Amino acid sequence: MWWFQQGLSFLPVALVVWSAASFVFSYITAIVLHHVDPLVPYISDTGTIPPERCLFGIMLNISAFLGMATMYIRYKQVYALSPEKPKIIKLNKIGLTLGLMSCFGLCIIANFQKCILYYVHVVGACLTFGVGAIYMLVQTVLSYLMQPEIHSKDIFWIRLTALLWCCSSIVSMFVSSVVLYSGLYGTNLVQKLHWDPQEKGYTAHIISTVSEWSLAFSFLSFFLTYIRDFQ
Repeated sequence: MWWFQQGLSFLPVALVVWSAASFVFSYITAIVLHHVDPLVPYISDTGTIPPERCLFGIMLNISAFLGMATMYIRYKQVYALSPEKPKIIKLNKIGLTLGLMSCFGLCIIANFQKCILYYVHVVGACLTFGVGAIYMLVQTVLSYLMQPEIHSKDIFWIRLTALLWCCSSIVSMFVSSVVLYSGLYGTNLVQKLHWDPQEKGYTAHIISTVSEWSLAFSFLSFFLTYIRDFQ
């Protein structure tokens, strides 16, 4: 039996691989068709113009479904392993609620493009990454509370590292985005898909886009830590 055939470990594997593929395929399509610049565009920009918009939308919707399934299985697992610990049970329910909200936000991102309905798209991003970061925090705390009987210290530290990576990416992206869209570098930058390195605001733009990619992959790295648990 292969390692991904043990238990339900295929779920977090499928979530991570499929989500990464949705970013990469949309990026490649957008680059080949010259819809965005090759050097680190916003993830959302790679899913703005057809046909990559269609690919981006349907793949992220499937990612949201895989995310909900993964989070629900995690909830049931924690509940089964700690049936008589009220603090863990309460945190576990909070974690599931936050996780489902984050997945709903991902659906919003997939179906409401940045250049068309910007503010709705931002709400989806806040749900996905903001609420998702709190979900990661809850799961990290649960990992701490469940050691050493259920979880090892290694898992706790790995999840804490992924959480700190996520939080640092959020701060970096927020600050650079505020600077970029403050009006100092022009207006209507939300619609801008092509940037010249000589333009004002290019540095803030690159910091923001790199932070977004870093944030996305910090989430995927966190779900990789579920593989051993699901086995």
